[in-house]
Amino acid sequence: MKLFLTILFGLYFSAFSFCTLANGVANETVEEPLDDELLKAVQIYTQDELLDLIKQNKHLERVKEDRCQLNRDIEDRAVKLKIPAYQFLYGDMLAWGVCVERDAQLGLFYIRLSAEQGLVAAIEQLGRYYDIGRFVQKDQERAYQLTNRAAELGNLNAQFRLVQMNLDGVGSPYDFENSYRWLHHAVIADQKQHAEAADLLMQLSKLMNPKSVKNAKKSAY
Repeated sequence: MKLFLTILFGLYFSAFSFCTLANGVANETVEEPLDDELLKAVQIYTQDELLDLIKQNKHLERVKEDRCQLNRDIEDRAVKLKIPAYQFLYGDMLAWGVCVERDAQLGLFYIRLSAEQGLVAAIEQLGRYYDIGRFVQKDQERAYQLTNRAAELGNLNAQFRLVQMNLDGVGSPYDFENSYRWLHHAVIADQKQHAEAADLLMQLSKLMNPKSVKNAKKSAY
């Protein structure tokens, strides 16, 4: 009898030890800290941050880098709050199918809304789309109007494109002075772009009255 009880107790103790060990392993597995990247909360972009991303044409890249976690926040700010920068971002996401199902028509709708509220990047982009026929049919007149407006508001890409359009015969010679003025007074840090601007201005000056070139070079500062 004693032998039987001893064996029974031994079996019970072994089983208890095994369960305790198994629970410990399970708990260790559950409590193992997650990857910091998975736990990192992605903050919605500030207005200035988003505008800077748009200026550098890195807004879509940033959305992908953030693993599409801000889709709802972006949509709400574009659709409900009608913030121009977010309308542009959401529109571009839709147009190119970044983190959302692609819908170019709806995307252009939001980009237009952004342009109507005066976001220069949206005006420039629409002008470029009409110029090259992307998403919309080519329309040189509409492209020129939009590009001229964006250039006037200080968009460097538009200022480059406007002078090139003038050289390609688009627009009136009466516009050349403003085209020259805006690009001539643009601040360009990149040396390659700076040289490109100088070359475009030299070409345009050959189509202009010397007096107009002189007037265009004048600055209020």
